[in-house]
Amino acid sequence: MPIFGPRPLLATIALATTLTLTACNPAAEAESPPAAPTSAPVSAPVSAPARPASTPPAGSGKHTLTEAATAGGLTKATGANAVSDVPIDPGEMRDDMHLVVADYNRAGQTSGRRILFVGVDSVPEDPNKRREHLWRGLIDYALQNGSTGTPTTAKPYQPGPFGGSLECLSLPESANATDVICGWSDTTTAAVALFPRTTPADAARLFAAMRADLEH
Repeated sequence: MPIFGPRPLLATIALATTLTLTACNPAAEAESPPAAPTSAPVSAPVSAPARPASTPPAGSGKHTLTEAATAGGLTKATGANAVSDVPIDPGEMRDDMHLVVADYNRAGQTSGRRILFVGVDSVPEDPNKRREHLWRGLIDYALQNGSTGTPTTAKPYQPGPFGGSLECLSLPESANATDVICGWSDTTTAAVALFPRTTPADAARLFAAMRADLEH
């Protein structure tokens, strides 16, 4: 017959101690998934105060050049006597650029030197530098084709609705005979023209009028 003595009492005490330690053991608590941390409230982003829309300056944006049948009231020369090659080096030309070379007759003109125009658009560098390049080429061309004298300093004139810069210089032959070279530049185009036997002021007004038909 088994003898029941103090051992059952000791086992009962040991079991109760084990249950108590388990309830207090942090490792046992880790078996349950931890509660999600409470995040701090996120403030809505603060927008910067709206700025008033600025008005783009005159001459901003991309412009292109085209050969116009009439420009500033002048008629584009055609036929065998019209310019058929590029008389001056236009500078670097890329696929997206347009080169316009044309000569124009004044009203009723049938002979004599015409007004020669050379212009480029989508200029990759500073258009002012391209205008200077065209100016130098056109001065050389003029001196080899009827113009004489030492070029004067270019002076600014009203550029017209496209803005930018329009300047003219003269090649004085005498007090009453002056050839004038004008040039414009804006954000993307540069162009020059040779005006035989005129004044810088008259050439500037005519060049601005031509520009309105040649540039878009």
